[in-house]
Amino acid sequence: MSSANSDASLTDNTKTGLTPEQTAENIKNIARTIRNSSTRLRDTIRTLRESGAINEIAEAIREASAAARDTAKEINETAKDLKERGVISDTAGAVEETTRMAQDTVKTVRETAREAAEAAPQTTEAVRKGAETVKQKSRETMEKARKEAEK
Repeated sequence: MSSANSDASLTDNTKTGLTPEQTAENIKNIARTIRNSSTRLRDTIRTLRESGAINEIAEAIREASAAARDTAKEINETAKDLKERGVISDTAGAVEETTRMAQDTVKTVRETAREAAEAAPQTTEAVRKGAETVKQKSRETMEKARKEAEK
């Protein structure tokens, strides 16, 4: 490295474009900012503590936690009660029975549709659509029952 190059590096940092004096001044400014921020933070914490705001927020969090715990406990007890009384299985059984009856109804409607097609061809399409609707509703009911039973 020549002396011209070393002199240039002492007076001007090519990466930042700052002289060593400017860099030193920037570091001093950063240090002052850190001290000022620390003082403000310390004052803010003291004010929060003295005002009771920290205790208030802590108490509010404690109350919210207790309410959440009590709600979860209540839901758990209700679910256990429903299970013990057989409400869920009774409901699932009723839905399954309803589904079987609906399927029987679909079968009967299909048979009726075939007979109606022979007797009156114009009504065939209407009866077929009715049978499809009953079939679809039966499937939906069965799916709901399965989902309820899984809960």
